[in-house]
Amino acid sequence: MYEQFKDSDFTMSQPSFIDHFSQQFTLQPTRTALLIIDMQNATGNREMGLGKLLAEQGNSESAQYRFDRIDNLLIPNIQKLIGGFRAAGAHIIWITYGANAADASDAPRHIAPIIKATNNIAGQPEHEVVDALKPGPGDLVLNKTTQGAFRSTALDSSLRALGVDTVVSTGVSTNNCVAMTSMEACDLQYRVVVTSDATGTDSDEMQEATLTMLRRLWARVLSTEEVLTELTAGGDAS
Repeated sequence: MYEQFKDSDFTMSQPSFIDHFSQQFTLQPTRTALLIIDMQNATGNREMGLGKLLAEQGNSESAQYRFDRIDNLLIPNIQKLIGGFRAAGAHIIWITYGANAADASDAPRHIAPIIKATNNIAGQPEHEVVDALKPGPGDLVLNKTTQGAFRSTALDSSLRALGVDTVVSTGVSTNNCVAMTSMEACDLQYRVVVTSDATGTDSDEMQEATLTMLRRLWARVLSTEEVLTELTAGGDAS
C-alpha cells in the first residue's frame, strides 16, 4: 500500500485549453501560509473518531486506504512542510472542524450527524490535532463548522492582516474540506497551491479526480518537494 502512495504522482494528461488560463505564480515566503486542514483524531486517527466508529460497525476495511495514506504519506510530508515553512519564515495556520456546542447545535444539518457520531466536539480528545502534528506556540488555530474554512472562521481577515496572498493547502479530505477551502480561497483572489502528496481522501480515484479538477483554474498542484524547493528559492510571485 505504501509503495502505491510513493509511486503515484498524479501526472496530468495532455495540456488542454484551460491550462493557459490556470494560476501561474511563484511562492514567496513572507506572503505565503501553510493551511493544515482537519488533521484531527476525529478524521485522521484510526483508533478514534471515524476509525473507532467504523471498527465498531465491523467496517474498518473501508477506511484502510484513508488511514494508511494519512500515517505513511500525509503526516511525514506535513511534518516536512512545517519544518520548511518555519525555516523560511512563512506562516502556518491550523484549521480544525467540529462543533463548538456540546450538542453540535451550531453545526450545519449536513455535517452535524458525522460530527456527533465521531464525537468531534471542541474540548473532546477527538477534536484535537493528531499527536504527530501539533501546533506551535505561535501558530494560529481556527475551528470551522463548515467544509470550507472561509465560511465559518476568521481565516480571510487573518490572512489579510498577516499580508498573505498565497495559501498552500494540506490535510483531509481532498475532495471535501481541502477542495472547498482551496476554491473559496481562489474566489477570494488568493493564489492557491494544493499539495498532492500531503492531502488525502478515501481512494486513489477520488484523490486524482479532485486534483485534476483543482488544476482547472482553481490552483497549482505541487508535491511536497516542489513546494519546499520553490519556497526556499523565495522567488518573486508575479
